[in-house]
Amino acid sequence: MNKRIYLDYNATTPVDSRVQDIFIRELNNFANASSMHEDGRTVAAALNEARKRVASLIHADAEQILFTSGGSESNNTIFRTMSSPAMEATTSRKERFAGKKRILVSAIEHPCVMESAKYLATLGMDVHFVPVDADGRVDEDRYRELLFEGEKTGRRDLMPLLVSIMMANNEIGTIQDISRLSALAHEAGALFHTDAVQAAGKIPVDVSVLGVDYLTYSGHKIYGPKGVGALYFAKGVPLDPLIRGGHQEKGLRAGTYNAPAIIAFGEAALIAAERLDEWGTRMRSLRNRLRDGFVAKVPNIRINGHPEQVLPNTLNVSFPGAEGEAILLSMDLEGIDVSTGSACASGDLEPSHVLVATGVGPELAHGSIRFSMGNETTADEIDYVLEKVPPIIARLRSFSTVIHKE
Repeated sequence: MNKRIYLDYNATTPVDSRVQDIFIRELNNFANASSMHEDGRTVAAALNEARKRVASLIHADAEQILFTSGGSESNNTIFRTMSSPAMEATTSRKERFAGKKRILVSAIEHPCVMESAKYLATLGMDVHFVPVDADGRVDEDRYRELLFEGEKTGRRDLMPLLVSIMMANNEIGTIQDISRLSALAHEAGALFHTDAVQAAGKIPVDVSVLGVDYLTYSGHKIYGPKGVGALYFAKGVPLDPLIRGGHQEKGLRAGTYNAPAIIAFGEAALIAAERLDEWGTRMRSLRNRLRDGFVAKVPNIRINGHPEQVLPNTLNVSFPGAEGEAILLSMDLEGIDVSTGSACASGDLEPSHVLVATGVGPELAHGSIRFSMGNETTADEIDYVLEKVPPIIARLRSFSTVIHKE
């Protein structure tokens, strides 16, 4: 291979050439979209069209989309809202939410959700991390217990205020049954949020089918630019601005619009929606080719995540007896880009909290690699990986004093 092989698409994606053309073009349309003159109105019209496209990707109405700087800001906005005056701004909200303290998040959420939940705990919220099974799916029995404990005991402080469960996991690719989980949350009187940053543009996402109150997604995961994301909010739900100032986004997110990025995000969303089915089929074929090759060529491995309910482009593999960082660096020398987990947690020496939550021990978790495929991945690249990785694992295992066996 003369070029590097990029298999880290869950961390970020290259900007699609069509999206890049739009972005560069819009750099020249520099007027402020909030200005009332013709140039400002031209940019504002382009933003409105982008909003429709971004909304269409998740089958939402344009007025239910709030533009942000990305998934982390979107998620933080929702969690900060839970401790804001917006929760009791009307009589109906006060009746529904006042006195409720319980916050439920799954044990395998992205760090920005985990840390946001921990922040609410410092404010006196009753935060619980819902366990998952060996495949990374939410433990429904425990979930039900936590949802309805307040109702059974008559304690309002134990009644759920917010549930946040990601639609698809960034490390192992497991897809949750969001429709069912959100229905249970609503039965218990809670608001429901799903982080769909890894799902939008990869699998079908329809907010009316999911029944969620909030959904978050990001531009750079779907071949758009970095620094732009979206927050979907159902009609009538509380939402408090994280960034205060001007009137942008109906007063919900202040700051001059990043028009080139937003308009490019709209183009990326349009392309993602158009190619969704074909892309999913091709990614699934490449993923299965890689998985089956590893099973055939590398003894004693573990495939992490759900065997069926999994993102079509994501494969997480544990290689017992080999250290993940050493595998990554060895593959890097062979021109292959992969990850040992979430890009937002890179540099962290602790084992993946996602894998640990599924019951994988620290040793095995440390020997895990995430392969995530995308638009430019080819079968030849997969075959090159299958040629290079087995001898890497064999060499690293020869240095190890312990080989973990399943």
